[in-house]
Amino acid sequence: MKKLRPLHDRVIIKRLDQETKSASGLVIPETAAEKPDQGEVLAIGPGKKDEKGASIALDVKVGDRVLFGKYSGQSVKIDGNELLVMREEDIMAVLVS
Repeated sequence: MKKLRPLHDRVIIKRLDQETKSASGLVIPETAAEKPDQGEVLAIGPGKKDEKGASIALDVKVGDRVLFGKYSGQSVKIDGNELLVMREEDIMAVLVS
């Protein structure tokens, strides 16, 4: 995959696959499944600039598993992979194991 360098406070996220079985064991067809709202951070930008021009570092880092809103971010396709580009503020939480 090509190297991506997001600008400002943007992050590149790859959606994580959603399970195709329900809790009761029923198989959910791909056409009926919702897009997952979890992903892995692939790249981060340098951060926003404050009014003095200093960079404000992001709270997420490459490799973090994150939760985001269902309609967050802009979907892009690079080298056949569907990725999301979104601002850090659109990320709701980092999953901690």
